[in-house]
Amino acid sequence: MKSTSAQTYLQPLLPLSEPCRTAYHQVTMARTIALTGVRRRRGNPNWGHPPLPLRALPTEFEILVKRLGLTKPQYVSSAELKRWCEHNRNRVYVPEWLLEAWGIEVEAIFSGVA
Repeated sequence: MKSTSAQTYLQPLLPLSEPCRTAYHQVTMARTIALTGVRRRRGNPNWGHPPLPLRALPTEFEILVKRLGLTKPQYVSSAELKRWCEHNRNRVYVPEWLLEAWGIEVEAIFSGVA
């Protein structure tokens, strides 16, 4: 019996009760299973949409005030807050009204004013 490419996948079954018939079954090959109903979307789903707005994070000044547990009227009377503001006046944001109340001046080269 000559083997052809079609016959390589066919194998004879055991003889059936009727001797005149010959049955063949197909050998299954491993295939990936595609899930029906679930369609894979490709690409960036946010393409063409504006970026989401960034959350406003608290400044170092606000973090310190919260840690000290101060309210706005208490800012001027706090010695620790004044010491921190004098040390960091050129580095981080400190409200201008508070600097004026204490008489602290920011150096011009750090303030961004030309």
